[in-house]
Amino acid sequence: MRTQEVEEEGKNAIDHAASPVSREMSPEEFELEEHEERSMIEPRSFEDPKLKELITILIDWINDELADQRIIVKDIEEDLYDGQVLQKLLEKLNNVLLEVPEVTQSEEGQKHKLRIVLNAANQCLGVHRWPNLQWSVEKIHSKNLVAILHLLVALVRHFRAPIRLPENVVLNVVVVQKRDGILHHRTIMEELTSTYDDLGLRGERDAFDTLFDHAPDKLQVVKRSLVAFVNKHLNRLNLEVFNLETQFSDGVYLVLLMGLLEGYFTPLFSFFLTPKEFDQKVHNVNFAFERMIDAGLPRPKARPEDIVNGDLKSTLRVLYNLFAKYKSSVVRSGRRSTLPGNKN
Repeated sequence: MRTQEVEEEGKNAIDHAASPVSREMSPEEFELEEHEERSMIEPRSFEDPKLKELITILIDWINDELADQRIIVKDIEEDLYDGQVLQKLLEKLNNVLLEVPEVTQSEEGQKHKLRIVLNAANQCLGVHRWPNLQWSVEKIHSKNLVAILHLLVALVRHFRAPIRLPENVVLNVVVVQKRDGILHHRTIMEELTSTYDDLGLRGERDAFDTLFDHAPDKLQVVKRSLVAFVNKHLNRLNLEVFNLETQFSDGVYLVLLMGLLEGYFTPLFSFFLTPKEFDQKVHNVNFAFERMIDAGLPRPKARPEDIVNGDLKSTLRVLYNLFAKYKSSVVRSGRRSTLPGNKN
């Protein structure tokens, strides 16, 4: 055997020793402890055209994002399990540098690195306090395809990637648990994507994109105009807004503002007046969005999570929709609007 072949064989042996064995095996092959539970995708689900399309789109998206770093992903499970590609992807999307150790071949080192990356991703997504997350260090590192896809879809949605995911991708997942020494099976339906009516993709540009990119001076004028609009109404409750990004992020002011604009009192049991958790804030924003739709406004293109995460552009879009419907209260003040879409 030639020297080069020997070296290649040795490299493969090291790599494979550090790479966890794929868990996509027959349920009967699982060696479980009592009450331990594992899951696998039902083989027929792999033939679903929507799943194949989803995987292809996600791979192309990752490769587009990381093209300048010469990183090429070919297999989602094999290329993402150790956290290296996920680190580079998150750094690119969030424009940050993560303090993580160098590439390591040991399983312990890989999991340590992956834990840092996932903690950063969860913090960014606003789900770091949620129990029963659909992904974890153990799931990702064991090449659990469902967990990896859930994470990637969440990142696509959060960062408004300029791609369109196939809707309603649902897999059948076989869950196996050992009870009384016997393997018990059950099949559940796992929803990877749903129906997206809040398009808001980065490719769908509007007046606010133009303001942010090319007219920062006019953007400041717009912000001041919207602050004046909301304060005109919130002042009736002795409330005042100074920062559009932070003061609307918990949804409370949105709920109260809708009640003031529509002339009704919102029962305090309908929303969280002092929300602490991320999902409580999302509930508030969702509740405000429902009140907007009830009032005849179009469904906001922004996601509740965008508002909660302090995305200024999303917040401005929502507030502008309110201004457009209730602007007569501003017009009577004798001031001319400088908001997008209004003529000076």
